[in-house]
Amino acid sequence: MTDLSAQTATARPLLTVLVPVFNEEPNIEPFYAAMLPVLEAWAPKYDVELLFTDNHSEDGTFDVLSRLATADPRLRVLRFSRNFGFQRSILTGYLEARGVAAMQIDVDLQDPPALLLQFVERWEQGAAVVYGVRRGRREGAAITLMRKAFYRLIDRLADTRLPLDAGDFRLVDRVVLDELRRIDDYHPYLRGAIAAMGFRQEGIVYDRAERSRGESKFRFGALVNLALDGILSHSVVPLRLATFTGLAVSLITVLGIGAYIIGRLLFGQDWPAGFATVTVLVLLSLSLNAMFLGIIGEYLGRIYQQVKRRPISIIERRLPAADRKVEPRA
Repeated sequence: MTDLSAQTATARPLLTVLVPVFNEEPNIEPFYAAMLPVLEAWAPKYDVELLFTDNHSEDGTFDVLSRLATADPRLRVLRFSRNFGFQRSILTGYLEARGVAAMQIDVDLQDPPALLLQFVERWEQGAAVVYGVRRGRREGAAITLMRKAFYRLIDRLADTRLPLDAGDFRLVDRVVLDELRRIDDYHPYLRGAIAAMGFRQEGIVYDRAERSRGESKFRFGALVNLALDGILSHSVVPLRLATFTGLAVSLITVLGIGAYIIGRLLFGQDWPAGFATVTVLVLLSLSLNAMFLGIIGEYLGRIYQQVKRRPISIIERRLPAADRKVEPRA
């Protein structure tokens, strides 16, 4: 945990609460109201900033945030020039955070704000990362099963162990925030990146509530893209699978050719032309080639996007207007 004695004697430690939003107009004020008791509980020991990252919402989200930021100086708002995606929104928020620790929470109140108090307690006890572990969640059985299967699949494929049934509801210490500045990844997957850093990491089990307002922005396609980001960013197993499968098919082919030659020359076998067999083998070969070329293409596409060196996000507006970007530490 960050050494709080490093703070100046006249200023209390600052905590950052990071809140990514996109088209969440009906959820902003209920979330702010739910956070007020948490802020009051921290008031004797900490100053707090609520940092909202608006992924270029198309409804009145930014207007509501502007009104709240005018009334409460603890609010900071970053509006992006377009929708850069959920993971880049979170990463930008972490890079902009000014606190000795930063906590990320969704605005839809599915993750309870009161649990942030326990996050800070664990952090005060020495944990560098504290994350929520979802014991249960109120959603369809099919999507819940898919999520659990994905968490376990990526844990098997990744080079480092990842916490199961944990999302982006977490607290990270300043030492982790500083390490995140060194990440240069156009397709960040923060759950894996933070887990791979090590340090002391602890989970807190909780039950995730049902969204009561608005619609989830994570449709099936978005979940698939997130799964691909997680797998391709933290594992080369798909490439190895392509290699091993190619070697296995090649070995079977060589053995089949050898068996055919031996049967023909030594035993005088005169097998009839097998049109169906040849057709199946050709189609199988084409299918394998197409699948593994697709896997290689996914990696190459990410390399192509990475070498173009595009920014992970572009901030169009800042509130308050005098706010300036936090410069990376040397």
